[in-house]
Amino acid sequence: MDYNPIPVSLPPRDLFSYRPYWAKRYGIAPQLPLSRAEMEALGWDSCDVILVTGDAYVDHPSFGMALIGRLLEAQGFRVGIIAQPDWHSAADFQKLGRPNLFFGVTGGNMDSMVNRYTSDKRIRSNDAYTPDGAAGKRPDRSVLVYSQRCREAYKDVPLIIGGIEASLRRIAHYDYWSDTVRRSVLVDAKADLLVYGNGERSVVALAHRLAKGETIDQITDLRGTAFIRKSVPAGWTEIDAGDVDQPSVVVPHPSPYDDAPSACRAQAGSVAPIQFQRKTKTDPASTVIRLPSYEQVKADALQYAHASRTLHLETNPGNARALIQRHGDREVWLNPPPIPLTTAEMDRVYELPYSRLPHHAYGGAKLPAFEMIQHSVTIMRGCFGGCTFCSITEHEGRIIQSRSEDSIVDEIAAIRDTSPTFSGHISDLGGPTANMYRLGCRSKAIAAACRKLSCVYPQVCHQLVTDHGPLIRLYRRARALSGIKKIFVASGLRYDLAVLSPEYVKELASHHVGGYLKIAPEHTEAGPLAKMMKPGIASYDRFKALFDKFSREAGKEQYLIPYFIAAHPGSTDEDMLNLALWLKRNDFRLDQVQAFLPSPMAIASAMYHTGKNPLHKISRSSEAVFVPKGLTQRRLHKAFLRYHDPNNWPMLREALKRMGRADLIGNGKVHLVPSWQPAGTGDAAEGRRVAYKAMPQRGKPRRSR
Repeated sequence: MDYNPIPVSLPPRDLFSYRPYWAKRYGIAPQLPLSRAEMEALGWDSCDVILVTGDAYVDHPSFGMALIGRLLEAQGFRVGIIAQPDWHSAADFQKLGRPNLFFGVTGGNMDSMVNRYTSDKRIRSNDAYTPDGAAGKRPDRSVLVYSQRCREAYKDVPLIIGGIEASLRRIAHYDYWSDTVRRSVLVDAKADLLVYGNGERSVVALAHRLAKGETIDQITDLRGTAFIRKSVPAGWTEIDAGDVDQPSVVVPHPSPYDDAPSACRAQAGSVAPIQFQRKTKTDPASTVIRLPSYEQVKADALQYAHASRTLHLETNPGNARALIQRHGDREVWLNPPPIPLTTAEMDRVYELPYSRLPHHAYGGAKLPAFEMIQHSVTIMRGCFGGCTFCSITEHEGRIIQSRSEDSIVDEIAAIRDTSPTFSGHISDLGGPTANMYRLGCRSKAIAAACRKLSCVYPQVCHQLVTDHGPLIRLYRRARALSGIKKIFVASGLRYDLAVLSPEYVKELASHHVGGYLKIAPEHTEAGPLAKMMKPGIASYDRFKALFDKFSREAGKEQYLIPYFIAAHPGSTDEDMLNLALWLKRNDFRLDQVQAFLPSPMAIASAMYHTGKNPLHKISRSSEAVFVPKGLTQRRLHKAFLRYHDPNNWPMLREALKRMGRADLIGNGKVHLVPSWQPAGTGDAAEGRRVAYKAMPQRGKPRRSR
């Protein structure tokens, strides 16, 4: 392959500026076809692109295959969908015929392994993305299996993989379910190209170039894509990952922009965090960073942590460089991340002619995921929170992409006027983070140069615009629409940002909460929170005070429902005990708890696998991270979150004795668990109530509140 640098300074081509493909004459399909009969009814003799997905087909912009399919249709291409095919043979992959341009394969809106297995590796009993919630309609590692069947069906058709499952496996990665380091999914799927992140720009450009006669192996310059090379081509400067960064304390320093302050300067009075600056001055457009090879990261946990750190430092579209990682005698090449969509482009993507309904082939079957989002509206993408356990940043990026107010209001009106089940309630107005709408860096130049992993940790960056005014105006305009009874905000809320705008908290509490608001402090203790890159519990306390105040003023009885993570890297038994005591003091009894699930490529997953902290420079003597791994310890950490469940009391009593905290076993309000056991719970023999022998009993045991 020839030298083909990635232009990083040029503005990207507008998504809707391409000359439409000739097949646009066929017009708009009521729903994209799932069968030959539907293709013939549309007058098609073939599909230009066939999308294969592990989800049922719902023609709604919250479903990836519908969004990409409708976007390609708007470019003039004929798009067919193979949804939840029978993967035991190639027959289902041939039912729409041979695609003229490419197969696009995705596991669906969720990673297929996360979709099927719990954090304890138990098989889930249902699948929200399948008609009637039926389980077992997709294989494990769906992208690999579907790719194999596509090759069997039509060996010479270009094969493109994408979606979150492929995106999070674009390099060698730790796989929780097999407890091994696996190769890049690009290698195992034998795909021609991997599209990671938000794929609109890549997929549209790819389709038009293939339609013009370029071959798939010639297309090596698309941002947000990965492919296989034999070696680094001539004209590129190769830098070893070990030479990329050096540690330095972040202090005010001469800016590369004469009149702009440093993008990473710590706030006045705060402790300066550690930041890593580039050593080597090279042209990003022709520089590639060599990550430790698959063989190295598989054999050496330190190399894995180092590769993880390097990858995450190269995720800003404004300054990221290409990455390369050897797998045997092949090189997996990652181009820099895609350029985010503009507001105008976002508007047009979400205004495409979706029917907003499941495909008619499903009849009256219920689709749980659709039931949840059918009356929701996406207002933005991305998240600059940088939580280490979350895959949003790895997939959607840190730059917030927002729709216009007009476009959002028009979509609400369209739901009101067209949905057969609409009752006046919008279930959610949000995105990955509900209150990051139109937030971002004050300076484009600083944003393009910044290499921080979070804009809000350890403090909210002083360069970040935190004005919630545009979001407040959107809320007010949206709920003023006729026929709209209530608009809920159900997306995740960044409360450390919300407290900077009391007016926003008042708006939220007064109009957009239905009695309960879910919020995710994740932990109370400094150690685990530092490994999560989450704010301290004091931020939650400040938000709760505002939320309670404005709820009372609105005459509403409303409550916060906090979410916490058990067994996260950095969480010790003592940390979980302190969290349990906080829960009891605040009278929280959690019905469901979440145990940490190491998703591929997340920083916290690197901590889990390596016991090292990629948030800091990696070396043999660098910070070690305590990781609760064993099933027994993970269950104990979940038990601390559900301290009120009698089935957990025997385990908690044993742990408290071992930790030297038997003083917390008893029948008073100061105790965490009682000294007696209800009949039929825990390990009570033959369902009898048994007393905890190590604790003296005085009078009749009483149940804790």
